[in-house]
Amino acid sequence: MLATQLTQKSAYEWWLEPTGAMLVPGVLYASEALIAEMDEKVLEQVANVASLPGIVRASYAMPDAHWGYGFPIGGVAAFDPEQGGVISAGGVGFDISCGVRTLHTGLKREEIEPLKDDLANGLFRHVPAGVGSTGKVHLKPAEIDEMLLGGAEWAVKQGFGTREDLEHVEEHGRMEGARPDLVSPEAKKRQQDEMGTLGSGNHYLEVQHVTEVFDAEVAAAFGLAVGDVVVSIHSGSRGLGHQVASDYMKRMLEAASRYGIRLPDRELACAPILSEEGQAYLGAMRAAINCALANRQILTHLAREAFAYLIPQADLRLLYDVSHNTAKLEEHEVDGQPRRLYVHRKGATRALGPGHPALPEVFKITGQPVLIGGTMGTASYILVGTSESEAKSFSSSCHGAGRALSRHQALKQWHGRELVRQLGERGIIVRSPSPRGVAEEAPGAYKDVSAVVDAAHAAGLSRKVARLEPLIVIKG
Repeated sequence: MLATQLTQKSAYEWWLEPTGAMLVPGVLYASEALIAEMDEKVLEQVANVASLPGIVRASYAMPDAHWGYGFPIGGVAAFDPEQGGVISAGGVGFDISCGVRTLHTGLKREEIEPLKDDLANGLFRHVPAGVGSTGKVHLKPAEIDEMLLGGAEWAVKQGFGTREDLEHVEEHGRMEGARPDLVSPEAKKRQQDEMGTLGSGNHYLEVQHVTEVFDAEVAAAFGLAVGDVVVSIHSGSRGLGHQVASDYMKRMLEAASRYGIRLPDRELACAPILSEEGQAYLGAMRAAINCALANRQILTHLAREAFAYLIPQADLRLLYDVSHNTAKLEEHEVDGQPRRLYVHRKGATRALGPGHPALPEVFKITGQPVLIGGTMGTASYILVGTSESEAKSFSSSCHGAGRALSRHQALKQWHGRELVRQLGERGIIVRSPSPRGVAEEAPGAYKDVSAVVDAAHAAGLSRKVARLEPLIVIKG
């Protein structure tokens, strides 16, 4: 059992004390029940990350943590470039800047109930989804470079949204330091027809309604009330991000050997942050972040068009957009001193507390919205960042439910068409080009998202604001 290897510091904080090559402890935030369900491989990966050069304070795992590539999904770790700290492509992941954005609609549930079928069909026709899906936006090589530099800001300039949207996106919609010239031609080719597409796997567009409010003051500041209809979009950097990760993992494996870095797992291939290889990956990764931000901005425009055709009075204003798979240079206090660190968040979201200088002005008082995605038939949540998460997890929180079963295991237990029928009986309309994809993403293949969110709340990583439940699901 996992718990026998851990020291319980509080009801929701568990430590793996340093042993062997570990430079810092591992810290897991979860309830006892979630710890009991957790794959033993998570602990192994937490320990492996704790052995990487230049790691600061601890190797963290969020309540939704599960086995990933190198880092656990739900893993957070910060590295100091002045202390030989490394950057790891596996610590960011393949779907760079996969994230969620949530939009208001200005509508109540009773207004869309009579139109649900038509709205589901309209969104499914208008928003490309599925493996290898292509969109209406076809970019020439020079346009791809402009997009990789400009992110959501570029998309707005192309007519996909408004300047106001950018105030509600991390980095104001554009990641500085992007280097399109360090993104391979193959990665760019994969993306030229994929802008404005959801992709497959756990990506989705959901029409949801607010079923419960936990913090009335913050919910009011976010513009949320019970019965409100919102739209959440979950997608990332598509083929380009995957190719960037693949390209640089190979390069980092060679670099690690050259720089004398001992890797407990080849999937943790890394390079010193200040090395040529480290800086090259950062430039390419930042370009992939911009790709994801631009992609979600275009998807937002497509969703607005679909709503406008059927419900002209809908007003899809952006609440916020958060990324999950990133490594960012941030200032954090460590032992009473400010330090500039590269924070890897893989399957984890930034959760900045009130007053943080990186927050848009509109969220300075409340803290950052933290958007937690559900699983077709279960709830999603909106949380808010806390001041105490700075010291607990470098201002990080969970990002979703976290898988309990692999996709292969899910296919053995569920059938896509039957799941669609069952969800339909509950009033949840699912549209997907792939019954297999629906089965792989069955709600039962994931942990209990409410238990995960409760653990994040109780641990002080983020605070519950509102619960959302799906009405329509467009699934890749």
